[in-house]
Amino acid sequence: MYKADHLKHLILNGSFDGDFIYLYQEEPEKQKTRYCAEIDRFVALFGPNRDLFLFSAPGRSELSGNHTDHQHGRVLAATVTLDTIAVVSPRPDTLVRIHSQGFHPFSSDLADLNKIEAEIGTSAALVRGIAADLTRLGYAICGFDACITSSIPAGSGLSSSAAFETLIGTIWNHLCNQARIPPLQIAQTGWFAENVYFGKPCGLMDQTASAVGNIVTMDFADPDRPFVEQINCNFSVMGYTLYVVDAGRSHADLTDEYAAIPREMGEVAAYFGKKVLRDVDPQLFQVSLPALREKVSDRAILRAMHFFAENQRVGLQTDALRQQDITEYLILMQASGDSSAMKLQNIYPLDNILDRSIPLALAICRQHLVGRGAWRVHGGGFAGTVQALVPNDLTCRFESAIEAVFGQGSCIRLVVRPAGGVILKADSEE
Repeated sequence: MYKADHLKHLILNGSFDGDFIYLYQEEPEKQKTRYCAEIDRFVALFGPNRDLFLFSAPGRSELSGNHTDHQHGRVLAATVTLDTIAVVSPRPDTLVRIHSQGFHPFSSDLADLNKIEAEIGTSAALVRGIAADLTRLGYAICGFDACITSSIPAGSGLSSSAAFETLIGTIWNHLCNQARIPPLQIAQTGWFAENVYFGKPCGLMDQTASAVGNIVTMDFADPDRPFVEQINCNFSVMGYTLYVVDAGRSHADLTDEYAAIPREMGEVAAYFGKKVLRDVDPQLFQVSLPALREKVSDRAILRAMHFFAENQRVGLQTDALRQQDITEYLILMQASGDSSAMKLQNIYPLDNILDRSIPLALAICRQHLVGRGAWRVHGGGFAGTVQALVPNDLTCRFESAIEAVFGQGSCIRLVVRPAGGVILKADSEE
């Protein structure tokens, strides 16, 4: 821990350069400015002479496994260098006070860890839910003050919520638990908070990717003990750059569309006496299609078809990355996108027949990348973002084409980050 002036001195004189280069995969000057500005903001809000710590948690990009995790399926994701950071000082009581740029400040007294109805849908609910679950598991919690800022664009589908949850869990892991909480447990605690206290049903993919870091393959066959493995892979070395394209419409009001996917997949699973599709025999599903159509909608059947194919595809894409086989990976990535569009049907919302922002982005990607790259809907879908893998020699042309239609800043270049939630440490303390 350091006082503000000394911490800024260490940052500006290079003592955190090792962490900055490792986490952001670039020269550290931009991060020096960013972290020092947040330290100044902390001092202005909470006063000087506090003991300070620095934390970071990354956003994530789903690579494959679109809407498979809630059916106990397999997922491939990557953490990215866009992140949420915090300047934090511990308190001697149970009060947590958070000033997050762009949001209203809030405080939570963790003497009461019960779910509070008035907090549903707020960051305060996430903090209280994480604290409640950590306490249930026997871990310690403590009060702290924090200033938080994020480079994850709002509505980008890069899961700023999971980054925030990982950040809070990581803070408590280091402030009062001697770094004893495993990354997967931090992810599961964030998932609990989002589902139970925040009130948003979701799978475990986002939190796991953010907490673990790097390219991560996950198998949720046993959601209490999922299989998680990091894969060391660099798209740039293989000649490609990863992008998300912000098509311009927020997905904040699409909860009903998202909820319909697990509900309809669950209807198909229930026909076979199962709770989730992972427990259904794909061959039995196939031969049962005529009878199944009498019980569930065609859309539910198509969404189940997507699950079975996508779940298998994740393993194939994981193998392609292990073998550095970018040609095979591109074929499989495109198949994932085609399946989401045709079978999962999550590329445009039903409540607005004129909004086809995602299909438009996909069409522009196809114009510029056919035969060279791959493209697919990104994350939950219906609105938000498209993911593209672009040959390095086409990046300038691709960015210009996208931004001509969707505006400056709509083409977001992603770099894989090799670590999940972390506390930053100085290389030296001169």
